[in-house]
Formats: sequence, C-alpha cells, structure tokens
Amino acid sequence: MSPRPGFVLDVDRSTPPTLMWHGEGFRLERLPAGSRIVYPSEPFEPIEDPDFAIRWALENPMGDSAPLSALLHAGMKLTIAFDDVSLPLPPMRAPDVRQRVIEAVLDQAATAGVDDVVLIAALALHRRMTESELRHALGDRIYDAFAPHGLLQQHDAEDPDNLIHLGLTDQGEDVEINKRAATSDLLVYVNINLVAMDGGHKSVATGLASYKSLRHHHNVHTMQHSRSFMDQRHSELHSSNWRMGRLIAASGVKVFQIETTVNNDPFPEQFSFLAKREWEWNLRDRAAFLAVSASLNRTPDRLKRNIFNSMRSPMGLTSVQAGEVEAVHAATTEQVLREQLVPVEGQADVLTMGLPYICPYNVNSVMNPILVMCLGLGYFFNMYRNKPLVREGGVVIMSHPTPWAFDPVFHPSYIDFFDQVLSDTTDPKEIETRYEESFATDPWYIHLYRTGHAYHGVHPFYMWYWGSHALAHLGRVIIVGGDSAAVHRLGFKSASTLSDALEMARDVVGPHPSITHLHNPPMLMAEVT
Repeated sequence: MSPRPGFVLDVDRSTPPTLMWHGEGFRLERLPAGSRIVYPSEPFEPIEDPDFAIRWALENPMGDSAPLSALLHAGMKLTIAFDDVSLPLPPMRAPDVRQRVIEAVLDQAATAGVDDVVLIAALALHRRMTESELRHALGDRIYDAFAPHGLLQQHDAEDPDNLIHLGLTDQGEDVEINKRAATSDLLVYVNINLVAMDGGHKSVATGLASYKSLRHHHNVHTMQHSRSFMDQRHSELHSSNWRMGRLIAASGVKVFQIETTVNNDPFPEQFSFLAKREWEWNLRDRAAFLAVSASLNRTPDRLKRNIFNSMRSPMGLTSVQAGEVEAVHAATTEQVLREQLVPVEGQADVLTMGLPYICPYNVNSVMNPILVMCLGLGYFFNMYRNKPLVREGGVVIMSHPTPWAFDPVFHPSYIDFFDQVLSDTTDPKEIETRYEESFATDPWYIHLYRTGHAYHGVHPFYMWYWGSHALAHLGRVIIVGGDSAAVHRLGFKSASTLSDALEMARDVVGPHPSITHLHNPPMLMAEVT
C-alpha cells in the first residue's frame, strides 16, 4: 500500500491546534480560521534488504560508468570520501547507511587486491568529527581498521600540502580540492541525500574543496540568486558546483558516485506523534505528547539538549544509485522529490514555522541564534520550487527559544560574529565586504578548525548569507518565544505568543492576511503555483 502523499489542509473552527516545534520542545497553536497547513507525505517503506540493494547498485551503475568491480585492481590508489556529521538529521540508528555502503566497497576492494585505501570525511569548512561520531557513521570495524594507521582522514581545507589547484571554470572559479582524492586512480564518494540540494557535483566540489574554491559560490550574490537551493533549475549554487564538477572530471579525476536516499521517518516511537496529523492522534499519541511536554517543561535546557541529541532516527534506505555523477544524481533527485514534493496553490502573506532543536551545523551542540536564522530563512524558507510559500514583502513567523548561547568549542567564530559583526550591521553585502576576509584568514580560527572541532572562521558568514535571499524577499521576520535581546541582535522582531506575532504581521501585510503554516519536519518541498 502506497503511503499517503503530502497535502494542504484548510483550517476551520473544528481544526485542532497545530503542533509546532519550539527548539527542544513543542507548542500547540491554534491558527486562525482560513489559514492553511502544508503537511508532508507519510514515509515511504524502506528497502527490505539494503545490503543487497547496495551491492546490486555497485554492479549495475548508471551513466557511462563501468561496474565498481571492473574499476578496482591491485596496485591502484583508492580514496573513499563520505558525507560528514551534518547528515542525516537526526543521526540514524546503527548501522548508518554510510557504514553499509563503505563496507560493500571495501569488500570489493579486498577481493580485487587493492591495499592502498584511504577514507576521508568530506568536511569542507565544517568542524572535525569526534571519534564517537566517526564510529557511529562508519561502524567500529571500519574505524578500528583505518583510524589507528592514519588511513581515516578528515578533509582539511587549510592544508596547503594536501590541496591541488585543478584550474578555473569558464566563469573564472578556482577549483582546488583535496590532493589525495584528486590524485587517486579512483575516488568513490558515499553520499546521503536528505534534500534535493544534496549530492551530485556538490559532493566533491564542495565537500573536498578549499576556501579558495568555496568562496566562489558561498557568497551573497550566489545565495540571493538561487531561487531556491532545492530547485536545481534556478539555483546559482547548483550551477557553480556543476561547472566545478565538470572541470574536475575534465581534469582526469575519476569519480564513482554512490548516492542514497532515506525515508521521511525521522522520529523514534516515543516521538512518533511529531510526524502525525493532529486530528489523527489517538489516545496513545495524546498521552505521549502530554507526558513528553510535561517532562521537558521540568527539565533544564542543557539536559533537554542532551536528550534530543541522543535521539536516533529509524529512517530507512529507500534507494541507492551508483556510477557517473550526473546520471546518478538525476535518479536520486527524482526519488527525493517523489517523497517530498507537495503541490500548493498560491503564496501567502504570512508564513509560520516551528523550528526544531537541530540543523546541519549544531549536531551535538546548542542551536545558536545565527543557526536559528539559517535554519528558518536559509533552509525551511527555501523548501520550495517555482515560488516561495510567502509572497514578496510578506512576513515569516518562526517559533524557537533562540537563546543567547554558543558552543565555544564548535562555534568560536560565531561568538565574535554575533558580538562584533551583527552589532554593527545585518546587511549581508556589507558584512561580506567589510568583515569576511578578516575572519576567513584569522590564524586563530584556522588553528582551531585544523586542530580542534571548530567550524572555520568564515562559517558564520556563510550561514548568514544562506538566508540572504529570504532577507531580501521579506518585509519582516518575527520570532515567537525567543530571547528578545538575541532576536533583536539578528535584526528581527520578538513576540511572546503567536497571536501577538500575527498582530505585528498585520502592520506589514494588512488587516486580513492569508496565512500558511509549514508543518516541517518531517521534510517537505512545496511546489508553489
């Protein structure tokens, strides 16, 4: 039986309150009659035998690629790169799909007599993964076989001895990537596609790139002209990565791409009510919501964060594709859209959304205010095709506690960005012109990135740019239930309740606004006509 697709619900007086995420908690909010709610589809059934599906994909590649077994031979140099801790969200139950895929690749490599194998976490400018995170993604057997011998590496975008410049694209973009990967006889990339933006040429051209390369597409112009990141036809980010990826291929780097998709089933059983439609909650769902909410209300913030960070998702593998990068990614994108796309007619004056405790850049740490902005305006706002869910000049209302809190180990440059840069200006172009270079080249930030577990010094800039399209599009942004000082530092308005926020929105869009609520996560992508 096929799962029910996503749909749009028109709110009337009989509609029960809507569940909204609020960081490490939830709120039940009653939307005004006449509003509408966009719900995601139910999760697809996972593949019954994922290991068989992976092995089949490796031997039945897409595009002009030969089977993996035919590409492996004794005496060759093999590099296996894989997505870092930013995917999937929440982290999935063991065994992680990366472990399954890499084990299958290593089995074939051993059969072929390949003994020069290195694994690389494709960090780009993200923080280094911890040992426990690597063990979870790869499994103990792989970790113990490779890490003690220096064969499990984490990409260092600031290591001049292990970067190679491959040339310039026809748009003058530097292509500089990991030397070990570029000089291998075969580069196998193992990817997890959570949204349509992931994968394809972005895997290597971003994940294994240097700042010198990344600055060409992680900039204000590219972000403001990507409509949206999830729509490849209208994404400048996509176009830049594809130019770079094609130059990488033309330079002789042989990439065997392995892409996987997982279903829309992010929450374990005790939190299953989060993925259900409220009017379909049974007695057990209502009891679970009340029990969880009451418990969280009595729990200190740090402990709540630890509880949620320990959550492991039951999401399962729904497809695996291998072979030539572009052929593989076309099939992967089709699978992602088949599960996530929801038709929506017309734009709204006001878009509401509840933001959860996690985004790609705060795994196992606090969601600081900059990441709240990035998740709401960079990711959720951009979960559309054709047109945004909210009209130009409209209002976005986000629910999140938005604490003035930062992880000093993971996000040191974020602290200074928040204190020094945003206290001066919130304009993305001005920030880029006046401040980016000093943070990107700061020796202390580079040291912490290379030797610790810190995001690169420029990373908070990229997160701010990520929301620049939304900032240019919207008339106002309001955060409900957030720390008012932190919200104001972001340049947004603060409201205590949703009703107060809707009243504030009327000052911008008029007395009788149309309202759409994005019921997300689980993930969805609105196809707005």
